[in-house]
Amino acid sequence: MRKRLFSIFALLLSIGGLQAQTKLDTLLPVRGFCIAAPQSSEIGNFIKFINEELAPRQVNTLILRVDYNYEFKSHPEIRDSLALSRKDVKKLVKACQQHNIHLIPQINLFGHQSWATKTYSLLRVYPEFDETPHVKIPAKYAWPNDDGLYCKSYCPLHPEVHKVVLALVDEICDAFESKAFHAGMDEVFYIGHDKCPRCKGHDKAELFAGEVNLIRNHLAQQNRKLWIWGDRLIDGKTTGIGEWEASMNNTHRAVDLIAKDVVICDWHYERPDPTAVYFAMKGFNVITCPWRKPKIAVAQTQDMLRFKEIAPKDMKPRYFGMMQTIWSSNKSFLEEFYGIKVNEKAGENTSSQCFRAMFDEIKKVNTP
Repeated sequence: MRKRLFSIFALLLSIGGLQAQTKLDTLLPVRGFCIAAPQSSEIGNFIKFINEELAPRQVNTLILRVDYNYEFKSHPEIRDSLALSRKDVKKLVKACQQHNIHLIPQINLFGHQSWATKTYSLLRVYPEFDETPHVKIPAKYAWPNDDGLYCKSYCPLHPEVHKVVLALVDEICDAFESKAFHAGMDEVFYIGHDKCPRCKGHDKAELFAGEVNLIRNHLAQQNRKLWIWGDRLIDGKTTGIGEWEASMNNTHRAVDLIAKDVVICDWHYERPDPTAVYFAMKGFNVITCPWRKPKIAVAQTQDMLRFKEIAPKDMKPRYFGMMQTIWSSNKSFLEEFYGIKVNEKAGENTSSQCFRAMFDEIKKVNTP
């Protein structure tokens, strides 16, 4: 009987019914890649990249930054002009399922509702949701500026905003057949503004935590997990990390106010700041995220493995892994990766070289 059970178990493993736990799965349970969703015409090229580059590197998590690039049925007024169809999305879902890659969609929530001279769909269609309607998008954008405008935010206390936002979240998760959702929530500079009739005078940390928990609780009703970027939860003043990769507007205290099952994507691009330890000590599962500097990515991968090795037993599982982030378009990245268009001035400091270096380092985990 025991031999027969063993044979059945081995058969299930061979056909993918069960996944064997490898050393790599134990040490780096998340091997991630984050990039903008492709346009419909580019899906074939991206699926080729999934098949030929992500899968062989044992990438098991793919975050696609969809935002409003989807043909939403619940709020069609929010769609981008060149939006992915449900059929397009199912092609991506199928490709990922074939390689046991967890596909997670992202819509930037709270902040990043504009960029430079463009207001994105949510605030363009529903300007009443704007946290700072008195701040006008300039014809020519420059940073810094008198308004402190980096990106617009929606007002988390507007009574109607979540009816729209949460409908989009549900629809995109259903379409991607995902058990997780990435809400972005990085670089929120406009929060609790003194000219907002609803947010004025509110504690910024409580406002940020309130929005995180609201989204988290909504997702939990469908047994889904929330992922966010971690920068707003780090004290930029005390650490010296500053206003981009950490918070200078007092949102950092929200780290003690949000649910501990929120997954933190901890990004640092210029230095391998060891804040994964901070998040793990606070009780969160944390993923370290590089961008374009191969040497930084290698150091961060080594750090993640070392943190896990020396951590107390209770903290070890919280060191989730590594995720390469891409901040160009899907098409631009693939052109860079395949050598079609190369930025000679950047030298080795490109996202494609960073991707290669990080996964070459990860490969060593399973190398005797």
